[in-house]
Amino acid sequence: MTELLKVKNLNAKVEDNHILKGIDLTINKGEIHVFMGPNGAGKTTFANCIMGNPKYEITDGEIYYNGKRINDLAVDERAREGIFMSFQAPIEVPGISVENFLKTAKTEITGEKQKILAFNKELKKQMESLEIDPSYAQRYLNVGFSGGERKKNEILQLKVLNPTLAFLDETDSGLDVDAIRIVSQGINDFHNEENAIVIITHQIRLLEKISPDFVHVFVDGEIVKSGDMSIAHDIDKNGFDAYKKDVI
Repeated sequence: MTELLKVKNLNAKVEDNHILKGIDLTINKGEIHVFMGPNGAGKTTFANCIMGNPKYEITDGEIYYNGKRINDLAVDERAREGIFMSFQAPIEVPGISVENFLKTAKTEITGEKQKILAFNKELKKQMESLEIDPSYAQRYLNVGFSGGERKKNEILQLKVLNPTLAFLDETDSGLDVDAIRIVSQGINDFHNEENAIVIITHQIRLLEKISPDFVHVFVDGEIVKSGDMSIAHDIDKNGFDAYKKDVI
């Protein structure tokens, strides 16, 4: 497999809080990885560090993406390289429609002005695949959207922007059975041998419909266990206590 992301000895802090403590991880094209762990264990911090969020200070370590060191790249530059992150709690953006937001983002990422008819045709297709009312394309981004609608809109962004590496941060939280089915199908439709996905979650409902390749357990800023889906089932049944004592 082709190596997409390689992280070596990643240490990071927020203000005076040392959160990540020497993370090593390799993600290849075609793979789906899952991050699980207690709240505050470093899962979202890791994703934000890869995305380049300036709130998170990398104090040591290297990040390579497609063989290129990206430690010093800004968020927008990493997005152009093909990195994407969805959020636990997508915010409202009054004044900009879903359509205009996606069109602008697609233009910025690709460096190519979008042809209106072709873009709108693709947007409509992807909205229908996610069972999103097409009229929502003209609504302000997430304004008045339910929790489930916001999460489906994150997957819409994923499918329209088509990144190479996607971090999905608790995309399944608060979703009902039907929304889990729709979101999981959207993720499966997006995934192929040329991209990779990292899913951050506390539960297995979504994972059972996606079949991840690797599950990593974060505890206190470290990856204490890596393996297959059996880890997720064990955590679902028994919680994280046993993993707090594990060492790779």
